[in-house]
Amino acid sequence: MRAPVTFAHALADETRWRIIHLVFAQALCVCELADVLGLPQSTLSSQLKVIQKAGLLASERQGKWMFYRVDPAFHPLLKSLFKHFGSSSLTDATLARDARKARNRLAQRDEGCCPPKTSSRAATARR
Repeated sequence: MRAPVTFAHALADETRWRIIHLVFAQALCVCELADVLGLPQSTLSSQLKVIQKAGLLASERQGKWMFYRVDPAFHPLLKSLFKHFGSSSLTDATLARDARKARNRLAQRDEGCCPPKTSSRAATARR
C-alpha cells in the first residue's frame, strides 16, 4: 500500500506537479529548475527527494551537476493525468510560463553553470 500513497504524495503539491511537467520531456539540472521555478536550491532538492522517493525520477550525474527527468516508464500514466487534470486555466498559465522560462534557460545552457547535456546513453542513469 505504501507505493500508491508515496506516488500520490509526490503529485499532491503544486511545485512538484510543475517539476514533473518540466522534466517530463527533457532532463534539467537542479540549477536550471531552481531558475525556472524561482526557488532556492535547498527547497528544490527537498521537493525532488519526494518525487524520487516515489520512483518517478531518473537522475544522471555529469561532473558535479545532477540532471533529472521523469522515468520513461511513467510517461503513459503521467500523460493520462496531464490530460485529465490539464483543464485549470491557472495551472495551464503557470505551466506555460514555466515551459517558456525553461526554453529560455536551456538556450543559455552553454553559457550557464551547467555543461551541455550529453546523451542519456553516455551518462550513468540512476533511479
